[in-house]
Amino acid sequence: MPAHNFDDYFKYYVNLVDELSLDNALKLTGSETQALLLNLSENKGSFAYAEGKWTIKQLLCHCIDTERIFCNRALRFARNDSTDLPGYDHDEYVNFDNSENRKMLDILAEMKSVREATAHMFFSFSKSMLAKGGTANGKNLTVEAIGYLIAGHEKHHINIVKERYL
Repeated sequence: MPAHNFDDYFKYYVNLVDELSLDNALKLTGSETQALLLNLSENKGSFAYAEGKWTIKQLLCHCIDTERIFCNRALRFARNDSTDLPGYDHDEYVNFDNSENRKMLDILAEMKSVREATAHMFFSFSKSMLAKGGTANGKNLTVEAIGYLIAGHEKHHINIVKERYL
């Protein structure tokens, strides 16, 4: 687990991957998602397990959006940006994600590409950069904690896919 301070709100996600190094957390969660869903049918990708719940495609687009937003936060903190960064409404993002018009393979390819870029960015950070922090949506985070949060957030959603969708 990262030794740096971060808001209690994020502990659940970080705890899902905290036994791994940051490098492995990012690599393994991305690989697990790809292996699990690569051969999923389009019909299954458009499935929601209950009324008002996201489809698998929406869930994946949510993970992509969240990863991009958290990467922006990590980069800004690593570069000494002390701005209190705004939050975002993930439900509104999902409402406009266009996932219903996309193919599962395209979404998974985008997800893989985003994760590769994320991993490269985090691998480029020095130990002192990983220790830097800031606030987003009024919550404290370090750069390192953001990396674990990205991996743990994806793992959380993939666990839900395994439990409720497949």
